[in-house]
Amino acid sequence: MKILIVDDEHSLLKQLQEIFETQRYIVETAKDGEAALDKVFDNPFDLIILDIMMPKIDGLTVLEDIRKGGIETPVLMLTAKGDAADKVKGLDHGADDYLAKPFSSNELMARVRALLRRSGSQTTTVLEACGLQLNTINRQVTQRERPVDLTPREFSILEFLLYNKNRVVSRFSLAEHVWGDDFDPFNMSNFMDVHIKNLRKKIGDSRKVDIIQTVRGVGYIIKDANE
Repeated sequence: MKILIVDDEHSLLKQLQEIFETQRYIVETAKDGEAALDKVFDNPFDLIILDIMMPKIDGLTVLEDIRKGGIETPVLMLTAKGDAADKVKGLDHGADDYLAKPFSSNELMARVRALLRRSGSQTTTVLEACGLQLNTINRQVTQRERPVDLTPREFSILEFLLYNKNRVVSRFSLAEHVWGDDFDPFNMSNFMDVHIKNLRKKIGDSRKVDIIQTVRGVGYIIKDANE
């Protein structure tokens, strides 16, 4: 499951990211409405958690633009405590649910699970392509039924590429997902190349079988010949 969390409060954003990653969700974050729209229209998400009060573009405008663009991804709005007007506006603009700050992590996860069940998104737990199978729940990977032992970083890289199969993933997006704020694109580029090289070797990638394909100057892609 891939979730976008949008909030300008840095500490809350990091806290929510940690909560969802602990539950094996793929998490992308945005600190303002402008960045959120860029990500929503560039990549598919299973759920969007969207704060209302944000710089550049507020959450209600982001929600309105998303729905006008034909994107039906479930949206959970975060509102100020007791602000009934914001709740009504959010629902009128196409929000699927709302949660008032402050909230408990248990309540948040319950709302998220309900929205994912309602949309039917929670059924996808196994990602597949080119004979590879990656189980997002038990974190097991097989290549044509042969177990593949990956490091946590390698697993995250493969999971992100499989989730975005048949779409080119930029090196920056991949690094941002796997390393987060700790990634320095100027000093760690070779570090990512080493992880990609090791991952390719483990999943049986070779000149004859090109599973992780390099798109020169952009990033990587896993193409599924069956789709």
